[in-house]
Amino acid sequence: MTTFPESHRDLLANNKRAFAYLATLMSNGSPQVTPVWFDTEGEYIRINSAEGRIKDRNMRARPQVAVCIADPDNSYRYVQVRGRVVEITKEGATQHIHDLSQKYHGKPYDLQPGQVRVIYKILPEKLDAHG
Repeated sequence: MTTFPESHRDLLANNKRAFAYLATLMSNGSPQVTPVWFDTEGEYIRINSAEGRIKDRNMRARPQVAVCIADPDNSYRYVQVRGRVVEITKEGATQHIHDLSQKYHGKPYDLQPGQVRVIYKILPEKLDAHG
């Protein structure tokens, strides 16, 4: 497990509202990148998505991912993480997306009827901090 340097830990705080840019691999090996909301749980980066989306399908089939967490106040300051998805669960995922929406928008998430939410736990394996 790689730990975040103290100099960049503020990017993980709820009041920072930094976005993470998640890179997954398509079946043909090409990359797919999506900006996502995130939080952390211990050593893990957690993201949330709806079941069936491209990033959901990619992470289930190929758990190797990269995440770039950019400082919203200074785009030259960021943390680049390479790791893998070590857990995928629906348990608590609806509450998790509401919590993330509170962090980023200050209100509960507008959950679509029939939408199934999923939490992905990413274990950082390599980390580079810049800026």
